Amino acid sequence: MKYRISHSTTYEYTDLVPVCQNITHLVPRNLPRQRCTYHRLVVKPAPEVINKRMDYFGNPVQEFALHEGHRSLRITAVSKVEVRPPSLPPPGETAGWETVRDEVVAARTAADLDAYQFCFDSPRVYRVWELAPYARESFAASRPLVEAAIELNQRIHQDFRYDKEATDVQTPVSDVFRNRSGVCQDLAHVAIGCLRSIGLPARYVSGYLRTIPPAGKPRLVGADASHAWIAVYCGRWGWLDFDPTNDCMPLDQHITLAWGRDYGDVAPVRGVFVGGGKHQVFVSVDVTPLDGTATGGDEVPE
Repeated sequence: MKYRISHSTTYEYTDLVPVCQNITHLVPRNLPRQRCTYHRLVVKPAPEVINKRMDYFGNPVQEFALHEGHRSLRITAVSKVEVRPPSLPPPGETAGWETVRDEVVAARTAADLDAYQFCFDSPRVYRVWELAPYARESFAASRPLVEAAIELNQRIHQDFRYDKEATDVQTPVSDVFRNRSGVCQDLAHVAIGCLRSIGLPARYVSGYLRTIPPAGKPRLVGADASHAWIAVYCGRWGWLDFDPTNDCMPLDQHITLAWGRDYGDVAPVRGVFVGGGKHQVFVSVDVTPLDGTATGGDEVPE
């Protein structure tokens, strides 16, 4: 599938902001099954320089500063991406989950060492005591890892209510678990916490969903904003994605932006500013499939 993505974030302030600094994760990653063929970032008012770099996790980062007074800031990213579905293993034929857990600790391959860092607590995902018993309901002894992860994904989808008013970006994972409600970010954090609590590597994935579903298919939850799901390290199968918000394993309707330990590592836009008084934030995301003839405009909306 080919997509055109437009992601716009607007800040409106009641007072003048004389200076601000911002970091963005808005460039889709290039992966074996995903290719970003076009990207443009436009900031208004325009900064003198937009710096580009790779962060610790290999995500493309763009950062800028403004040193002129402004009462409005708009950040718009337009991208074109090609996505292919992954090759998924038969769930019941994958290794037992304890085997993968133990190999990650004992092995010294580059892949295992990279995965091992995602076994530990992170600032927004920590192993509260309730998570391990909840995870073990799916992860019985010697059960194939992917089979168990699919069931955990299903249970979180069934047990938790998607509610935009229930949480904010600072809500602890313990509160989300006890209240059984939140948004895609929260459900991803719960799933990651469950997996790490039994020793499995799990990472947070930030990205987008196809806005317009295929004919006859329901619209996925979270398609009107940036989305979040998880990836689990599955030994020789590498990292496999799971979306607890929509109870699925992502195929070609999910577009990956970035990954890290939790939301804090890969927030689409993060920054600091001086002054400004009260402020409001408006976010708009549109993911449009491109057929063989329509190429989609590269223009950035005014």
